[in-house]
Amino acid sequence: MRKTFFILALALACASQSWAQEKAPLRLSQTINVAGARKWDHFGVDLKGNRLFVTSEEEPAVEVFDLRTYKQLQSLTDFKEPHNVLPFPELKKIFVVDGGASEVKILDYDSYKLIGRIALTIDADPVVYDPSSKFLYVVNGGREAHTPTCLISIVDTVSGKKIADLKLDTNRLESMAIEKSGPRLFVNMTGINSIGVVDREKRAVVATWPVTAGKDNVPLQYDEAEHRLFLATRKPSKLVVVNADNGKEVANLDVADYVDDLAYDAAHHRLYLPGGGGDGAVTVVAQRGADEYKVVATIPTKPGAKTARLVPELNKYFVGVPAKDSQPAQILVYDVAP
Repeated sequence: MRKTFFILALALACASQSWAQEKAPLRLSQTINVAGARKWDHFGVDLKGNRLFVTSEEEPAVEVFDLRTYKQLQSLTDFKEPHNVLPFPELKKIFVVDGGASEVKILDYDSYKLIGRIALTIDADPVVYDPSSKFLYVVNGGREAHTPTCLISIVDTVSGKKIADLKLDTNRLESMAIEKSGPRLFVNMTGINSIGVVDREKRAVVATWPVTAGKDNVPLQYDEAEHRLFLATRKPSKLVVVNADNGKEVANLDVADYVDDLAYDAAHHRLYLPGGGGDGAVTVVAQRGADEYKVVATIPTKPGAKTARLVPELNKYFVGVPAKDSQPAQILVYDVAP
């Protein structure tokens, strides 16, 4: 009788785990092992060219994969510390922010040959693209440059030239978000624990909103439909939701430790926050309304897995896992469930 009860309990436990995996908002579908890479930074996506780009910092390279088969296509190594990749099929160019080289490198879209350089100051890293003007906004300077201010350099992707620098009064800027229906650029002014609001037409900071729920604010996203900004802090580990009309914090939730990326999934009204602390996890938050949010899942990943990229067109979510001991660097591929 006791043996029968044990078998029944085991069967129910297995069924429960299977049901949980079936209902999970992210389902692991593939693990890609990548030899030679050590520590991932950010991802780039080229839907037209069917390519996924991943930057590797410690073994400086940009790894290129087929976006559907996940076959490794190329390893581009002429970099010092690449952080971001932005492909532009219509311009036949690929822009790579190379922080270690203090520049943006421009590659040919098909051959990957270097066709241009845009000089910046040291530690160029966060970048955002404005499709209306075709300008890139690139953060550089600050802490690594030993200056009390940071620059946001404006790069014209058509001409391949820098056209202006904006100076912000903090030594650390992180992620940025563009308002498409208006002139605002939102910036995580991490050095002063605030959100900066830049008027792209005036090229000036027009407001500064303090972040009070936590410190070390790094990733930032914008839900334009609801006028809500999403940011993650590391001290403590929080998702903070801010009303973009007035800068007021409307919600905050505990999330995974050491988040470096944040994705807003507009189709499913969810947020994904990959944390590299501890054993690694992605916190999935459901958006129930403009001011109502709930953690609905914690998806285990691996230690150090703090950068990721949502590709909503393919319903895929990619997470970068750094190499550790005998385990090679990996990319975890998740299916995004309804």
